[in-house]
Amino acid sequence: MIKVLIVDDYEAVSKEAFKVIKEFLKPGKVLGLATGSSPVGLYREMIKDHEENGTDYQDILTFNLDEYVGLPLNHQESYYTFMHENLFNHIAIPEANVHVPSGLGDVEANCQKYEAMIDEHPIDIQLLGIGSNGHIGFNEPGTSFESLTHVTDLTASTRKDNARFFDPLGEEVPTQACTMGLATIMKAKKVLLVANGENKAQAIKGLLEGEVDESLPASILQRHPDVVVIIDKAAGKLLEKSY
Repeated sequence: MIKVLIVDDYEAVSKEAFKVIKEFLKPGKVLGLATGSSPVGLYREMIKDHEENGTDYQDILTFNLDEYVGLPLNHQESYYTFMHENLFNHIAIPEANVHVPSGLGDVEANCQKYEAMIDEHPIDIQLLGIGSNGHIGFNEPGTSFESLTHVTDLTASTRKDNARFFDPLGEEVPTQACTMGLATIMKAKKVLLVANGENKAQAIKGLLEGEVDESLPASILQRHPDVVVIIDKAAGKLLEKSY
């Protein structure tokens, strides 16, 4: 079941998303986290809450959706770096509680170990963005709905979307990533998806009003029992139903 909330702008998306996730900021909870521009505002809200209310992350675990293959941890554009700069460095969470897939060494083995850790620590709420082609995590169109954490080739459209981060470094976007699979994401007890901007409108329409089909990976969320989708008006401009 999907609950949809359409708000005015990105700031409102972030504030409403925090209202959802704050119920899970308690000892023993396991958070599934995401990178990209969509969740940054939510992370700012989490930092503000930690600073003002002293929310304690000492006994909270986190698992990130994905990581590029081949980037060192301290690379400027690694998702490990992204998460530390945008959240972890500011909420006093123990490094041992933080889990990001490793894109170095035997990546296939890393993916299997990551899946096993998630099975050992089931995710209470999984935060997602959505790609313009409907991907969640780095599960590109055509990914099996049965997929677990795996190595995936990134499509040209996804690499184009992310080129703005690598162009200033004079580097190419990596061609592969290690990502939670679609079946992995579906194991989460609750899913929170946030999106903003007209470039996400087609993907949001497919997610909410299209057929459940592997050509649009996010459509699998129609089969999840507890999903909250929070978007701005621009991302919802193509929706035909009232929400």
